[in-house]
Amino acid sequence: RTAIYQEPREHSWVVRWTLQDELMNIYETLTGPEGPAYNPFWYRVWEGYIHSAYVQTVHYRYNTPLVTVPQSGQLAEVTLPYTQAYQYSRNEGWQLHYRLYYETNHWITDIIEGPDRQPWYELTSEVTDYLINYVPASHLRPIPPEELTPISPEVPFEEKRLEVSLGRQFLTAYEGDQVVYGAKISSGQGQKDVPVGTRTPKGEYHITSKSPSKHMGSLSASGAPGSYSLPGVPWTSFFIYETGAAFHGTFWHNNFGVTMSHGCINMRNEDAKWLFRWVSPTYEANIEDRSGWDVRGYGTQVLIID
Repeated sequence: RTAIYQEPREHSWVVRWTLQDELMNIYETLTGPEGPAYNPFWYRVWEGYIHSAYVQTVHYRYNTPLVTVPQSGQLAEVTLPYTQAYQYSRNEGWQLHYRLYYETNHWITDIIEGPDRQPWYELTSEVTDYLINYVPASHLRPIPPEELTPISPEVPFEEKRLEVSLGRQFLTAYEGDQVVYGAKISSGQGQKDVPVGTRTPKGEYHITSKSPSKHMGSLSASGAPGSYSLPGVPWTSFFIYETGAAFHGTFWHNNFGVTMSHGCINMRNEDAKWLFRWVSPTYEANIEDRSGWDVRGYGTQVLIID
């Protein structure tokens, strides 16, 4: 739950508490007079002000459905605040399943007629071919190959590196000695490093694999403490293979500049997408089969520092 305040500060009167996935109009973005310093941004909404930490800014953008889907699948992103996915079986018919959120990425593997007699996409998980969901086709935007092409591929492998400052909660991308990109991040919380705890460990690493769509957590959250299920996490670039620590887009919070994760490096979706395209190993935009849904190899250097 997130509070709507009478004024843009945390010690103001609470007008009410919001509900999960509640939609509201944002009329203005402003800097709160009392911060907090790491994330001072507030939104003016109908009843007052809400801090940006757990607010995802979204849009409604409907799309023209595809006529055919490549045998290798088609990557696509959700362009509505969320879309309700269903599963189907002959015995039980259409059953509610996941809720898929704005700017999450998913693999389209077929087009069918949905329960409303409109085109629906079959979405297949990259984890297993047996995890299939269906959503209205107009709710997803197919991602064209040009949005997946590498950034500055001419730069020699050894010239690219990423530095993540845990103290500053900031990522910097270098080509040689030149800074080419910077972004606020949220690293792992806690006092102990993964895998014992959830703090992101310091050290030198390399990108080991990349996937534009990744199901994180369990396939179905149990409700137990720490249990979560996040289908379609976008623009994932793993750097610690053993623990699954990765750079990736984030749709469940907007609180960058402070630790928030279970060990991964949370990023804004647009920042994670840039990084995905910039780091090696190179992801091939035009894939031949489902083995191309991810790419593995010895990739760009990653330095996690204080």
